[in-house]
Amino acid sequence: LRQVLGTNEPLLETGIEMVTAQPAALPAQGPRSAEAAGPAGIGQLARRSHWEFSWIPCWDADGALAGVTLMAADVTDRLASAEALRRSEERYRSLVQAGAQVVWVTTPAGEIAEDSPEWRWITGQTVDDYLGKGWLAAIHDDDRDRVGRDWQDCVRSGKVFDSRYRVRTKTGSYRHYDVRAVPIERDGQIIEWVGASTDVTGQREAEEMRGRLTEQLSAAALRTARLQQATSMLAEALTIEQVVQVITEVGRSAVGAERSAVAMLDPDRLRLRTINPAGLPSSPGAPSGDIPLDVPSVMTAAVQTRRPVLLDSPDSLRRYFADAEAGVELFLAHTDERAWVGLPLMSSGAGLGALRFSFTRNRQITEEERVFLEALAGQCALALERATLYEREHTTAETLQRSLLPDRLPTVPGIILEARYLPVTRNMEIGGDWYDAFRLPDGKLAVAAGDVMGKGLTAAAGMGRVRNALRALALTDPRPAAVLAGLDRLFIATELEEQVTTVAYLVVDPETGEGIAGNAGHLPPLLLSADAPPRLDLTEAGTPLGWASPRRQYPFRLPPGNTAVLYSDGLVENRKRGLDVGLDELVSVAAQAPPEVVEDPAELLSYLVDRMLTGYEQDDDVTVLVLHVPGRESGLQAGPGPQAVRVAREGKA
Repeated sequence: LRQVLGTNEPLLETGIEMVTAQPAALPAQGPRSAEAAGPAGIGQLARRSHWEFSWIPCWDADGALAGVTLMAADVTDRLASAEALRRSEERYRSLVQAGAQVVWVTTPAGEIAEDSPEWRWITGQTVDDYLGKGWLAAIHDDDRDRVGRDWQDCVRSGKVFDSRYRVRTKTGSYRHYDVRAVPIERDGQIIEWVGASTDVTGQREAEEMRGRLTEQLSAAALRTARLQQATSMLAEALTIEQVVQVITEVGRSAVGAERSAVAMLDPDRLRLRTINPAGLPSSPGAPSGDIPLDVPSVMTAAVQTRRPVLLDSPDSLRRYFADAEAGVELFLAHTDERAWVGLPLMSSGAGLGALRFSFTRNRQITEEERVFLEALAGQCALALERATLYEREHTTAETLQRSLLPDRLPTVPGIILEARYLPVTRNMEIGGDWYDAFRLPDGKLAVAAGDVMGKGLTAAAGMGRVRNALRALALTDPRPAAVLAGLDRLFIATELEEQVTTVAYLVVDPETGEGIAGNAGHLPPLLLSADAPPRLDLTEAGTPLGWASPRRQYPFRLPPGNTAVLYSDGLVENRKRGLDVGLDELVSVAAQAPPEVVEDPAELLSYLVDRMLTGYEQDDDVTVLVLHVPGRESGLQAGPGPQAVRVAREGKA
């Protein structure tokens, strides 16, 4: 008041805080009680308010100061609103700064009309560069058209704009931004667009890193699974060809190779012999089936260096074989291969051969893939060594077994003989199945079929001993009971107790068809008659050899037109068909044979084998021996002639 009176000028006084008592809140004892409560008590009973005082001098008609007018205004609500707005803006600014966001505003038409220092700081654009649609110049070339088109679509439709694009920074690098803009409306009209661009480069890089790690882990898990699969499959692979098939298929699929090949060192160790030549390119300058070690190739290099050879491009091939430039250029000019892998096959420190993969594109093998391929090569080497030993034993056993079977059947007037031996091919194991037929000194015919249980050399050798002993005993006393008893004694003295051996032995007089049979645990002969259904000779089978039981013999007769068939269990029994079912099926198949087949022992043998094995996987050797007495009207020739001496043995026709 003094200032106004002294200066005669109006005065605005702000920041005045007043405490106003609330009468309804005063204690019943009156104001004195409130004062006694102290400041804290008064604060609870009063209202704080903010005021502005306007002191205005008043003049009379003569221009003399007549007084001062005081106008007081309560501005508490206005100040509270301003403070709330300030705090809101501060919070928003903090969020923007913490989130690496760029806030921007455009006109209703979608053009930048206000400066954005954050954008300019990031991109290095000037204000003039940025305004209007100039901001699009900072967008990555591959994103710009899409972003501009999507932005205009949202401006026309009024829909929220959501996008992700790359922004070029002032350093020339690019960062990824998630962008969202919303229209601001008033009275149903868009008055502006407000957007925020959030830097998500770190998030994007983390996602990409996580994706790469996930991909690497998945690839490693897949390689491990494939290696385990290869190990399991190789454990069942018995032959070299089976091993090669597993390795080439698993390895090729694991690294995406177009071709794969396996080669083994010849015994002279001067050349590689390719097991699967189809896995090599057929082009000039390419390695062929047999590769001398001095010929440049990834396989010979792997064998000589005992290290993996990884060539990811034609240039790397040229550098590796720089001394063979002409041959390399000839090869590259005629092949579609562009990358190669050569792996040595080692076992116990010795080289066995090499493994080759090739690609029709440049291909760099990663460290993880190299470890996988080396492990695969190690498994391949072990499997090849095992298969080589197995095939060697198999060849020896097969040679021994075939040498113990008769090369030809005897010619016997009045009887036609046919035989067949089918070794199992599924697991390449040779068994102890055998047959024999020979003339006795008195002109009679002795025939036998047997089975030494087991596989490999042991079974083949056991079969040879039993067959030779049977012949020797039959030449001394041909009666079946005597021969089987003699085999029992010999078997007990020389054979292993766990080696079960069965034999069916028949002696036939070709002039009368009369015969005597004995059986030591073997399958019953199949009998076919011209005037009766087929049947099994169900006379007592007896026990296998070496069981020290009395041996018996039984008379039989083969009149003209009749046939006896001796066979091994491989004909009637397999993994899917039990023995009893197989025997019943054999009788049923024989009953369905046409008369012309029954009358021709060669046709009958083929008919029985084909019908009994079709639809089943052969898992045991099969031997079949047919004795046929031609009928009086048969056109078949008994005695000397091609029918009598024919031996239908696989591999020996």
